[in-house]
Amino acid sequence: MGVNLGDITIAHQVQIQDLSGKKIAIDAFNTLYQFITIIRQPDGTPLKDSKGRITSHLSGLFYRTSRLLEAGVKPCFVFDGEPPELKKATIRERAEKRRHARELYEKAIASGNDEEARKYGQISASLNSDIIEESKRLLSFMGVPCVQAPGEGEAQASHMATSGLVWAAASQDYDSLLFGTPILLRNVTVAGRKKLPRKEQYVDVVPETISLSESLEKAGINRKQLVILGLLVGTDFNNGVKGIGPKKALDLVKKYGDDALKHVEWDDPDISVLMDIFEKHPVEDVKSLEWGSFNHDALIRLMCEEHDFSEERINSAIEKVEKSGRGKQKSLGSFFGK
Repeated sequence: MGVNLGDITIAHQVQIQDLSGKKIAIDAFNTLYQFITIIRQPDGTPLKDSKGRITSHLSGLFYRTSRLLEAGVKPCFVFDGEPPELKKATIRERAEKRRHARELYEKAIASGNDEEARKYGQISASLNSDIIEESKRLLSFMGVPCVQAPGEGEAQASHMATSGLVWAAASQDYDSLLFGTPILLRNVTVAGRKKLPRKEQYVDVVPETISLSESLEKAGINRKQLVILGLLVGTDFNNGVKGIGPKKALDLVKKYGDDALKHVEWDDPDISVLMDIFEKHPVEDVKSLEWGSFNHDALIRLMCEEHDFSEERINSAIEKVEKSGRGKQKSLGSFFGK
């Protein structure tokens, strides 16, 4: 998903502990997709409770957010609103891809092919209103603020970073850079050991920061030209130009500047409409964020009584956060202050 800018940006690895005291705006939909995709059984089946309800999102959200809080990070989660009209075609294409993957997943399950089942199970993962609302409910019990964006969550998170309300926008996608975030934080909710597809090999996934100004300076372009580069490659809102990847797009932008799109065969929608998505996207002007304490009883009811999580493990995670001073009300003035 999103535009691929990895080849032309500068990433710096960091540890979670390095982010202590920093406020970050996390793209909630992007993060939840990661959880329901990755957190699965060996045969690709998502985690479920005794009533057959998916709980992968709750597991990922609770334990990963607890880890951030324990390390002193101040996360808030930004949820998508109404997508731009130009994104709806992309949404339909993704839905069809998931539907087809679901069919292949069921065939793989029936044949006992766990490897294929896991692959297609991950591709078929999707969010629904229950997952979204339950995630907001969990975060409220953890004292973590949620922001409802009028449009794209990445645009809202980037606006919050640009205004100085938070230090960085966190997402796996690079689109936040097109929306203007000064700092993009990647891998913060998925850090750890990851198995490579179809291989018995693992890699360490480490959080990384990407500075917009540093990357623009390295590339020798400005932010508007970065957006143009993204449009050449293709975004969630347009297909891009066939045969043009990030490096070739950068060459075109450096050669022709703001007029680069005039020197390619352009079959996508009106350029001005696409530019406005990144430069004039609707956002809420959030003035402040507030973090609260853990609601222990509510967390136990939601996670353990409703969804069968281990009470011992949930209590252990809560205790770790509270011992660090991040989950108790008495610590708010000294730690979670604005």
